[in-house]
Amino acid sequence: MALSIAVVCSSNQNRSMEAHLVLSKKGFNVSSFGTGSHVRIPGASASQPNVFPFGTPYDDMYRTLVNRDKELYTRNGMLYMLDRNRRIKSSPERFQDCATTFDVVFTCEERIYDAVVEDIESRTSALARPVHIINIDIPDNHEDAMLGAIAICDFCEMLRDSDDIDEDLERIIEAAESDHGRTMLHTVAFY
Repeated sequence: MALSIAVVCSSNQNRSMEAHLVLSKKGFNVSSFGTGSHVRIPGASASQPNVFPFGTPYDDMYRTLVNRDKELYTRNGMLYMLDRNRRIKSSPERFQDCATTFDVVFTCEERIYDAVVEDIESRTSALARPVHIINIDIPDNHEDAMLGAIAICDFCEMLRDSDDIDEDLERIIEAAESDHGRTMLHTVAFY
């Protein structure tokens, strides 16, 4: 059975999209999301982010940043990031607006983990279908996003090789924590 995987960060821009790219190249059934109220992309200063509604096409964001300051957004990697994103899917999606169910949801920081757990537990459903929610703290920068994507992919490969995920999950978490030097949170919720 192919696992259905979601990767969630705040704005569905950097960490979740890098993992989406890596996992899709390895043949995983993956979707990516954000949990924030809006999509935020660093601007000219920390107090002036570029803010877009979820659903704004990555192409539109790319053109907006080119028009605002092509040199700045090339130098800080935002145009590269948006170019990568628009090759993966059309626009950022918000996890709370998604009705799809997943076998495993990876989050990229603890506050995102809390938001995902709260959202799934607040849904009304009679499916009684379990979902494993796993947090791997990944700092929000390009290099750590790549390293985090590799850690998530390695974790997914161990899941794929398992005959019984529920039975093997704690062992897989321990192995992934040891291999990548990252502490993980895990809970099971139900759709």
